[in-house]
Amino acid sequence: MKLKQLEGLLGSLEQFYNPKIELEQYPTGSHIASRMLYTAENSFGDVTNKVVADFGCGCGTLGIAAALLGAQHVVGLDIDAESLEIASENADELELDMEFVQCDIRNLRWEGQIIDTVVMNPPFGTRRKGADMDFLCVALKVASEAVYSLHKTTTREHVRRTALRDCHASSAEVLCELRYDVPHLYKFHKKKEVDIAVDLWRFVPKKNQ
Repeated sequence: MKLKQLEGLLGSLEQFYNPKIELEQYPTGSHIASRMLYTAENSFGDVTNKVVADFGCGCGTLGIAAALLGAQHVVGLDIDAESLEIASENADELELDMEFVQCDIRNLRWEGQIIDTVVMNPPFGTRRKGADMDFLCVALKVASEAVYSLHKTTTREHVRRTALRDCHASSAEVLCELRYDVPHLYKFHKKKEVDIAVDLWRFVPKKNQ
């Protein structure tokens, strides 16, 4: 599947009806999501025929992108039941067979099926400090191959240091810097849209070395 085709399909997905600020729910745009998964597959071979987990999947955009690129199996995990319902409807609309699980990522104890790749757009930690690193540490425990994640560019050195020192990553690489368009979703937003610079990271867990 070509990049533009993938972006077009992701652009048709339903997004949050009633976003929850306490969960930092923002839609992952089709532009970022398509490039994130396309890079994971075409540069590293981490999607096709792999078991992929989408942490904090929201409406399912990243996981659906993985499924469209030929992942063997995709599991979307989120704490919010409403989001999982939308994600499931999005997957059904595209006739994709995906699994969705309601859980708190911070308390996740993965058993059974081996996850090759974790993809995620975690909370940036603006509402609950450290939320992004909580997600990353759990992802690096679960993934056997790689973790792809988005983090604000302004936190780059903190993310790198924490991943290598505290989250047992053997490598932490910024693949590119992207523009995250945050739409006007909440009352405190003053502008129709805000651009945030984010890094697309690829982390490799130590156990894979």
